[in-house]
Amino acid sequence: MENENKRFNKYRIQLQEVQKKDGTLGDQLLEFEFENHDDIFTIVEVLKERKLFDGVDQTVEFAVGLKLFSEVMIRNRNHPLFEEFAPAFGQFMKKLKGGNK
Repeated sequence: MENENKRFNKYRIQLQEVQKKDGTLGDQLLEFEFENHDDIFTIVEVLKERKLFDGVDQTVEFAVGLKLFSEVMIRNRNHPLFEEFAPAFGQFMKKLKGGNK
């Protein structure tokens, strides 16, 4: 089992609710660890350089969200939920990696 983990980078995410849309202070905290086959920090830096979106924060949101989602999809590739979506996602990733805006 230890050899399996060497194929993955391990990360921890902490999501803190700062303010609710009604203006009240948030008080919730979500923290979890996960593994990913990619170096997410490198991906974030590459996408920042490409300036895909207005603002660095949007780029970071996109990169982290995409890597969280795609890793779950890869690990569950036979799940019926992804059946119709997988081909379109594959095309999307090719476009993203190709550098097209």
